[in-house]
Amino acid sequence: MVEAVIESGLGGVKYIVAVASGKGGVGKSTTAVNLALALQAQDLKVGILDADIYGPSLPKMLGIADTVQPQVVNGNAFVPVPAHGLKSMSIGYLTTEATPMVWRGPMAGGALVQMMEQSLWGELDVLVVDMPPGTGDIQLTLAQKARVSGAVVVTTPQDIALLDARKGIEMFRKVDIPVLGIVENMALHVCSNCGHTESVFGEGGGQKVASEYQTRLLGSLPLDKRIREEGDRGTPIVLVDPDGEIARCYRDIASSLITALAENPVKAPVISIED
Repeated sequence: MVEAVIESGLGGVKYIVAVASGKGGVGKSTTAVNLALALQAQDLKVGILDADIYGPSLPKMLGIADTVQPQVVNGNAFVPVPAHGLKSMSIGYLTTEATPMVWRGPMAGGALVQMMEQSLWGELDVLVVDMPPGTGDIQLTLAQKARVSGAVVVTTPQDIALLDARKGIEMFRKVDIPVLGIVENMALHVCSNCGHTESVFGEGGGQKVASEYQTRLLGSLPLDKRIREEGDRGTPIVLVDPDGEIARCYRDIASSLITALAENPVKAPVISIED
């Protein structure tokens, strides 16, 4: 039973962190989920919002059944769905896995605003927002409607992914949202048979981009099938192997993010759109 005194909206959220990528397929949502759990492991109150309206993956990655829907109170307020101690909200809770979201941009933006402003987030230290890939309507809506503390840009080391990562960084600059750091995913593969390590997608790309834009490399993550397998099962790797090397990488990224947040006071966004 949710008490009516709890107000909906983002008023009780200390930090809002957008986890973004310039392109799909770089592990952004996996990073967002495991980062949220790594922050929670540091005794923080954490929520996660799935802003990928067209391709919501949060329910599956958190192990939430397709039949689960958020409770509605006071006629129009959503109770975030609890998942592994996180408060979570996704358009995926309001549709089925087979339902395509055939919406124009303003409709998708409206759905995001509704989830942000009509959810009973309560008091949170950090709200992690899993953004859709690219630089479109949803990104602008978030910048206009929420006091975003900063963005984390996820990339892989190869040159093509880094080109798109730069576009993402430039987009956040235009809406006056600081880029708190870069997460380099799939940075190193360790052979499970012989232990040989190999930089499949190249090396040093994340640090190079971070240096170009005067931000930090929050951390690098390995190319490991367990990250994908546990995400598909709805049991993120940070939970199932909390003492493992991969979980340590996520915790280190979470610690670096907390430091970056403390160094970047929130400013009101100034939207600048150019041809």
